[in-house]
Amino acid sequence: MRVLLIGANGYLGRFVADRLLADPAVQLTALGRGDDADVRFDLASGSPGALTRFLDAVHPGVVVNCAGATRGGARELARHNTVAVATVCEALRRSGCGARLVQIGCGAEYGPSQHGSSTAEDAVPRPGGPYGVSKLAATELVLGSGLDAVVLRVFSPAGPGTPAGSPLGRLAEAMRRAMQSGDGDLKLGGLGAQRDFVDVRDVARAVHAASLSAAQGVINIGSGRAVRLRDAAAVLARVAGYGGALHELDGPPGPLRASIGHPRSEPDHAAPVAYPYPDGCGSWQQADVRTARDRLGWRPRINLEESLADIWMEAACRI
Repeated sequence: MRVLLIGANGYLGRFVADRLLADPAVQLTALGRGDDADVRFDLASGSPGALTRFLDAVHPGVVVNCAGATRGGARELARHNTVAVATVCEALRRSGCGARLVQIGCGAEYGPSQHGSSTAEDAVPRPGGPYGVSKLAATELVLGSGLDAVVLRVFSPAGPGTPAGSPLGRLAEAMRRAMQSGDGDLKLGGLGAQRDFVDVRDVARAVHAASLSAAQGVINIGSGRAVRLRDAAAVLARVAGYGGALHELDGPPGPLRASIGHPRSEPDHAAPVAYPYPDGCGSWQQADVRTARDRLGWRPRINLEESLADIWMEAACRI
């Protein structure tokens, strides 16, 4: 099976590449903006015609799109997450390769949900921020393209390579600094949010399974369990061997509040709102992952403690 992987040097793309390369039946070609790509091509500025010519030359059976942006203004997000996907879809329609498309979506497309609920694929998407809007627009382009395509809506990826600017990355960095300075009191803000964390290596397994399957439409990829950030912080402290006290800030913005941001005083039963969470997902998000089990034969294997241990190992190397 010849696979064209777009975005192989990104956070998710690196692990997807490793997973696909481990399959002896896969011939992998990487396309991206970096020098380490087999072919350099910028989806956000390249033309569908140029990509079509490349597809006709390589003739892949599967195209996996892991490329995209998670930060920036609305215009930049739309360019990298929506326009880029429009280019992929148009190129595949023009090409004679007949490739299957595996598009990486995200849980932010759904927006905020009610506390205690599990979000299934038939939920009406109501993204609460420009990132979720740009990814939802990409999903709609894929679903309306007429292509053999599946969109994997990945919830909150975790594990090795987790960006330092993500909630778990910020937790690890704050703990590293506290241990480095010998601070016995670690004050953190914005730990009330609950997210469905799924290990990035499990995400790669899901992409591999989707590449081999005939499943179409949208499929959620998550752990199926929401975890409060303050609980993740406690687990991280245990795996890091941090013996100090964790104090959650309820007052002015703390080290993490700019990233997750919500007062602890918000009741769990409050109506879902997007603000002030930058990902637009409100205080609660949990995936219903039964479709992934039934249609891909996929289940998450790596628990959050192992993911956090890997995040900490990378953070500790910076001490």
